Amino acid sequence: MKNLLKRSLTGIIYVSLIIAAVLHGGWWFVALFTLFTILAINEFAHLTNAATGGENITTLITDIAGAIILFVGISSVNIGLLTPHKTAVLGGTFFTMYLLYLVVRLVMQLYSHEQSPLTNLAYSYMGQLYIALPLGIMSMYYTLNDGTALLLAMFVMIWLSDTGAFIVGSLLGRHKLFPRISPAKSWEGFFGGIIFVIASAFVMKYCFGAYFTSTSLAALCGMGVTTAVFATWGDLVESLIKRTLGVKDSGNILPGHGGILDRIDSLLLVIPATLIYLVTITLYI
Repeated sequence: MKNLLKRSLTGIIYVSLIIAAVLHGGWWFVALFTLFTILAINEFAHLTNAATGGENITTLITDIAGAIILFVGISSVNIGLLTPHKTAVLGGTFFTMYLLYLVVRLVMQLYSHEQSPLTNLAYSYMGQLYIALPLGIMSMYYTLNDGTALLLAMFVMIWLSDTGAFIVGSLLGRHKLFPRISPAKSWEGFFGGIIFVIASAFVMKYCFGAYFTSTSLAALCGMGVTTAVFATWGDLVESLIKRTLGVKDSGNILPGHGGILDRIDSLLLVIPATLIYLVTITLYI
């Protein structure tokens, strides 16, 4: 009971912070997800260095700095935090700084005495691609019509997909979805998640239609299905990483929920997938 209360309280705070940051946008959005980026990169470094007894602190600081540069650089340009001229200058500055990070990180391995320096370099670059880049391009939502509402809808759909999969899977789950990586997931739960997100699309369009004036019901349903599919894959990808590295949880910073990476694993694949979907239907449909 105590653990349930702790888990529920943590979940409420986590969801509330995300909703507030998305709705306020601007520096609120940048501040919260910069924090998420830092925590996730730190956890990823811990995961990938678990077998060697811990990450190199210099490498960790360098990778976190690179992730911050990438995230803040992309976000500041997409959100337009400054005047157009200053935004262009800032974008060029961050781009140059990130190129410097890539070069410095590569040169650092020449002086590494680690058993497998190329493996650690690959993990560093993977952390940038897997975590910092998706979180950075999430700010592209603010450039779309109905962008703020669609971004909030994406989070709601991820949460409902997880909820639907858990409820339906617990009650009806018989056929394993991906037993090699995640024995608990079932096809019944997967389709339960899809049903939940499609239902949420109807609620969003008919109850909150004023916020989705440029987005049709069909587009919201398609976004829901895309979210459910890639949220599942995102969760499986992190499970594959942890299973490969022999680690159960990415961290314990969120009481009752594990690490921040455990909470945003679905998000990391859903962001690029839904952006591709939304941009495609905007341009070609």
